[in-house]
Amino acid sequence: MAAEKSGERPGEAGRGPDDPMVWPFAAAKLAMDACFWWLERRPAEQSESELPWTTSGTVALELATMRLRDCARTRSGQPALVCAPYALHRALIADFASGHSVVQSLQQGGIDRVYLTDWRSATPEMRHLSIDSYLSDLNVAVDEIGAPVDLVGLCQGGWLSLLYAARFPAKVRRLVLVGAPVDLSVESRLAQLARNAPEMVYDQLVARGGGNVSGEEMLHVWSKAPGPDDVAAALQRDLSDEEGTALLARFDRWNSETLNLPGVYYLQIVNWIFRENRIASGQFMALGRAIDLRDVRAPVFLLAGLDDDVVPVAQAFATAKLLGTPPAFIAARSEPSDHLGLFMGARTHAHAWPRIAEWLRNDLAGLLARSA
Repeated sequence: MAAEKSGERPGEAGRGPDDPMVWPFAAAKLAMDACFWWLERRPAEQSESELPWTTSGTVALELATMRLRDCARTRSGQPALVCAPYALHRALIADFASGHSVVQSLQQGGIDRVYLTDWRSATPEMRHLSIDSYLSDLNVAVDEIGAPVDLVGLCQGGWLSLLYAARFPAKVRRLVLVGAPVDLSVESRLAQLARNAPEMVYDQLVARGGGNVSGEEMLHVWSKAPGPDDVAAALQRDLSDEEGTALLARFDRWNSETLNLPGVYYLQIVNWIFRENRIASGQFMALGRAIDLRDVRAPVFLLAGLDDDVVPVAQAFATAKLLGTPPAFIAARSEPSDHLGLFMGARTHAHAWPRIAEWLRNDLAGLLARSA
């Protein structure tokens, strides 16, 4: 495995359990406050977001779980599908703002056919959707784009992309995993939070949501909303100027626009992935077949944050030893970044994402030359 390290590690600490990407697993801490708040309100339908995308595009598919966004600038060439995390927030995390957008950075790096999974907020009718439902729709999206695709999985979109690559190895040419939790035997705050809360707490969370997990509820009872310093760390830039003020307002708006999760899907994630570590241990069933990560033989790029205590570097890089990909075709890079900074940070987009785009464009001989 070719490992790279960029920059010096800053003194900023990660946000730990207050990071919005950790929210589904802090249930033990939040359960009582959430329960009382839930009893005082009536469930409301979530409205569609009006926060615009950074990169122009069209909706290629309307599926039960997602809208497939088509940001391609040409109809020819190798396609890349960005699999956004389906957690508390919208897929705008992958297209947040100019200079802070995965989609834009890939395009600027010469990847002309970029697509994005824009996950839907769960409605009552979606409460029984499972991980298989999301893998199935991801498969429909890949077939619509045209296999094989390059899959770029962000955080929880990373383990979903990895499952897909193992289930349908012929449909994935290359795989990029960014801050992706896979082997939860490697300790992290995320794994500890998931294991420490009693199982009934998660069940009650779903029950209070009528079969779904309410993003609005979790945001309301979150212990600490991200402050300006947190946002500056995530975006990796000073926010004191006029542009920074606008970015801060945009971040606050994005942070407030939550998604609900189907209860079945959520409980499978908590129990099968984070508590039982089924993906890494080879005990995960996906679309009727046992998943063996050694079936993944495509070239893989792993990106981790040096200050990411949601998915620490050791955990992010541990995925490499589980794969069937030859070590010469596995690249690993670490950046001075917290978790959100891997997807939104200006420094990360200036340094790591151009390297990822170059890696996607290189032929196999070029990959071997870079790893030597």
